[in-house]
Amino acid sequence: MPSFRRWGRDHQGRAARGRQEAEMTERTGIFAGDDPFEIARAWAAEAEGTEINDPNAIALATVDETGMPNARMVLLKEIEAGAFVFYTNYDSTKGREIAAAGKAAFVMHWKSLRRQIRVRGLTEVEDGPQADAYYATRSLKSRLGAWASAQSEPLESRAALMAKVATVTAQKGPNPPRPPFWGGIRIIPTEIEFWADGAFRLHDRFSWTRREPAEAWRVQRLNP
Repeated sequence: MPSFRRWGRDHQGRAARGRQEAEMTERTGIFAGDDPFEIARAWAAEAEGTEINDPNAIALATVDETGMPNARMVLLKEIEAGAFVFYTNYDSTKGREIAAAGKAAFVMHWKSLRRQIRVRGLTEVEDGPQADAYYATRSLKSRLGAWASAQSEPLESRAALMAKVATVTAQKGPNPPRPPFWGGIRIIPTEIEFWADGAFRLHDRFSWTRREPAEAWRVQRLNP
């Protein structure tokens, strides 16, 4: 299970931390801070001790060429200094849709904390040493499975998939390299919203927005 306590790498200077445009005297406690990525890491780290399963699960949303949305659960693996990173097969439905649109969104919800984080932003591929390093941490069966699965494509049967795994195991051996079609997707947010449950459905919501990744954040309290 990944730890969100550590600092992610600085995303090439994209983590602009300009002066806030609104008075933030109300933004204290779990909402306090001048860096939304620090707040996100703090919430995620807290959830590691309270959520029973997969505290790093996110509901990832993409759109196809007609604008029809898709959503599915994936595991967020890194909260960097300026972005959120997950890994996938680039030839999967989500991989193709992200490549075409260049943007994605997700929500990260923790029932145990009664909190959630919503993110919308631009995307880029992470298919260099960082992806290699993460791939190497996966179990051998997971690494071989990445080679064997033509993700999102029709499958004749479970037996056919297991036969493909056996073939790949024989071909790739005990230390398979990362597949060229598998790697990271980085979401560089233009909007992050922090939400916490409030009594009588009077929830606390703070929206961090910017038009471009290099701009300073604008922070606003939203109606519940």
